Amino acid sequence: METLARVLVVEDSPVVRRLIEMSLRGLADVESCPSGTEGLQRALDETPDALVIDIGLPGMSGWQVIEALRADPRTHELPVLVLTAHAKENLRERLAAARASSVSKPFNPADLRRAVEDLLSAAA
Repeated sequence: METLARVLVVEDSPVVRRLIEMSLRGLADVESCPSGTEGLQRALDETPDALVIDIGLPGMSGWQVIEALRADPRTHELPVLVLTAHAKENLRERLAAARASSVSKPFNPADLRRAVEDLLSAAA
């Protein structure tokens, strides 16, 4: 039996976390946490195969978490998908600098699943 990829979801909304978990069912084992601080610690302790992260988080912002992960040799190359509800002008530049892709909220579950599949296959 094939082992599923491990995806860490860092999202403060329980409803959105549940939707992500349902969207990725059968594709990945999903672990989740509600804060940037906890997400960073979990990613460093248990390096997942990919990270799905919100930007507006308690503790640390998603950008701060990504910056810290990129600075650590264990997670330097971790595939990251940013969830964002705000299409800001500098989003494209920030994503490029963070070496991350993105999906806008609200998201279509099939689009999210496809984005995570693409992330995992590019990392393989």
